[in-house]
Amino acid sequence: MYRTEHPNPQFRRDSYECLNGTWEFETGKSYGKTNCALSSRIEVPFCIESVLSGIGKRELISDCVYSKTIVLTKEDLKGRVAVHFGAVDYLAEIYLNGNFICRHEGGYTPFEAELNAFAREGENRLTVAVHDDVRENTFSGKQTAKSEPFGCFYTRATGIWQTVWLERTPRAFIRSVRFYPDSEQAEVRAEIKTEGKGLVGMRVLYEGREVGTGEKEIAYGGSITVRLSEKHLWEAGAGRLYDVELTFGEDKVYSYFGLRKVRFDGHRFLLNEKSVFQRFVLDQGYDPQGIYTAPAAQAMERDIALARRLGFNGARLHQKVFEPLYLYYCDKAGFMVWGEFASWGISYDSLDAFGTFAEQWKEVIERDFNHPCIVQWCPLNEVWESLDEQKKPRDIRFVEGAYALTKALDETRPCVDVSGGYHGRHTDLFDFHCYHTAEEIAEYLKAIEEKGELIMDTVYPATPERGTRYNGTLPLNASEYGGIAYAADGKAKGLEKPVCCVQETESWGYLACGTEEEFARQYLAATELLLACPKLSGFCYTQLYDVEQERNGFYSYAREAKLSQETVRRIAECNAAIAAIEK
Repeated sequence: MYRTEHPNPQFRRDSYECLNGTWEFETGKSYGKTNCALSSRIEVPFCIESVLSGIGKRELISDCVYSKTIVLTKEDLKGRVAVHFGAVDYLAEIYLNGNFICRHEGGYTPFEAELNAFAREGENRLTVAVHDDVRENTFSGKQTAKSEPFGCFYTRATGIWQTVWLERTPRAFIRSVRFYPDSEQAEVRAEIKTEGKGLVGMRVLYEGREVGTGEKEIAYGGSITVRLSEKHLWEAGAGRLYDVELTFGEDKVYSYFGLRKVRFDGHRFLLNEKSVFQRFVLDQGYDPQGIYTAPAAQAMERDIALARRLGFNGARLHQKVFEPLYLYYCDKAGFMVWGEFASWGISYDSLDAFGTFAEQWKEVIERDFNHPCIVQWCPLNEVWESLDEQKKPRDIRFVEGAYALTKALDETRPCVDVSGGYHGRHTDLFDFHCYHTAEEIAEYLKAIEEKGELIMDTVYPATPERGTRYNGTLPLNASEYGGIAYAADGKAKGLEKPVCCVQETESWGYLACGTEEEFARQYLAATELLLACPKLSGFCYTQLYDVEQERNGFYSYAREAKLSQETVRRIAECNAAIAAIEK
């Protein structure tokens, strides 16, 4: 069985029972299949399209059904029994013994199904019916709506793609916890929700040593503030996590937090009141065997280590809501990230899908609020005109609504309303995407420094429908640049000269080069310019590793080295240089 570890160290109980492994499976609608054996088999938690699922079908499959027998004891049924799903793409209906339990919409957020109403002692049949069609007006990120991957769109991920587990709790239990660390006062406030009334206890430890305790009578919701006897800051490159034990009657939950503060001051990004340049790399969260799902927890740690080896202090987690376990490893490593939604796939020319967005984005923030590694929210990406019909401009209210919702849900972090494209009237960061040569980037930065303007504002003039122009005062981030396609195996086509590479199904990138030295020259020239700009708070290079036909990574899709150790050293040394804004 793959992926047996607990999927969410931020909210863990000892009663965890992993349900990953072999499930019964069939494609097609669920009619007549909600309480019976199914003819095929699939390995959960891997999507249908992946090799690791045991199926590996890449054609469009819009409907499928999963089934598994679970065993419950008489003792289990005295308490609460729930099955948890990390993520199911896209629409999931849950049945137990043929009885409908619940329905969840959204391919990237967790949900749970309480089983007690229809559970019985002994064997129970759990069924999951899935509908997922990326051609519909749904959020799908980088999943291709065509028959094959192309350009920057990749293989689809249909069905269950994160861990499924069973959990047993008392009838009175802890529902959730939010941590509000105060790095200046060396204390933490915990906002706790419970099912029932009673005494909640909180114990905080650092490297096994008790550093604070607190308790309070709570009726369904309340807060506990704990003073910390030791102060250890969460910083870039140093996670320094505090462990937490929460008790409520017979219920016990394990969690953790990091002691840190993030904000912008003028053009500077501050981490614990210290100017830190965001040296980020784009991570798509794809795996050649598991597609959306890493084959093992160690693969997530490896990707973070690969980025750090190149001198990056963080990553933009792009067009996908990553697994909580990945964020845990970022938390441990002191590796900063942007929390982003898989916002592509829907139409922005109206507000028809805004309610769906609001519900799913709320679930993302609720799930990931406690992760110290998330230093900024990014609800939307490149919301311009319609990709298929440029005469349909987006409705600016979608962007401005996304920002307002984010700030209402979380006031502790900055938010960029939309990364790239046209910003709305309200954002904490004005960022831009710049897939150009170093010479062209120099023109961008010259206009920023001398005139306080972005060249893209003159190329794509802002309008009330499109958004606003840069006002010269907001912090700036080059949140996508580079995209230099280089194929170390020499098999990619069209990579002989530095022009846009357009082989969308064979090899693709924004810029191209034919040799390792040319790749290094282009990367170093562009990056040195960005680091030297005194008004720039960070950058993000596209991308860490190749994904299918997109060949602009430092590593291959299989995470094999494309560059020599000497070139890696030169890149890491460049990335680690002190930025102008840090001086």
